[in-house]
Amino acid sequence: MKYETLQIATQHGVCVIWLNRPEVRNAFNEIMIAELTRAFKAADADKSVRAVVLAGHGPAFCAGADLNWMKKMAGYSLRENQADAMALAAMMNTIYMMQKPTIARVHGPAFAGGMGLVAACDIAVAAQEAEFCLSEVKLGLTAATISPYVVAAMGEHHARRYFLTAERFSAAEAFRIGLVHELALMEELDTKVNALLGQLLSASPAAIAASKELIRRVAHGAIDQQMIADTAARIAATRASADGKEGVRSFLEKRKPSWTEIKAQVTKELKAKKPKASKH
Repeated sequence: MKYETLQIATQHGVCVIWLNRPEVRNAFNEIMIAELTRAFKAADADKSVRAVVLAGHGPAFCAGADLNWMKKMAGYSLRENQADAMALAAMMNTIYMMQKPTIARVHGPAFAGGMGLVAACDIAVAAQEAEFCLSEVKLGLTAATISPYVVAAMGEHHARRYFLTAERFSAAEAFRIGLVHELALMEELDTKVNALLGQLLSASPAAIAASKELIRRVAHGAIDQQMIADTAARIAATRASADGKEGVRSFLEKRKPSWTEIKAQVTKELKAKKPKASKH
């Protein structure tokens, strides 16, 4: 499968999706939005893929919306704008709803929609030089399509500040407010990502998918009898599953579970060599 705005490298159970518009700081346009949706769906459906990393070529992770795309949208009718916004919203939700674990590798500016990409991923790792900004209000807009993910990541209290002021903030501040999970020196960014991949690849793929669904279910629900019954049913189902039985059995037999047999031998540096484009 060929991509115009992305570069895909899949090996050892890890799919790395590179934003590949460095000349415009990996800014979104309608083509990139469609290709990101397609690429994440393909990775989720690929049985050989155990984890996905989202990264960016060039000086920025993602600078938000492409200026030429914004000029085009300015001439759209309300109906055309709704269709265009739905494509962006669907792309963000595709990332968020992935069954497989996702890591955002943030090495530079992540502005506007770029922050949405970071928040939609399960885990975010940022270089200390990275910058963040929700710049929409300065353009007379709102961060509507990315808001469910960004607010969930940083919380309502912090969202009130950064959605309204549109000020830039550092990777250290992103870490403090919970948007980013890990910070690293730029030269150690890939080492940090690879360490997390090692943890993810040692876990049951089925249990990871079930855990992601579980988190979405309980995150904002009331702890009532329905929630109690639902969580009890979920653990019962995982205990009876093939991976659940294998995990307990391997623990009792003091051996590694079967899924670790294909644990990735992840390369130490994702950017050490230019990755070859995927043929799928």
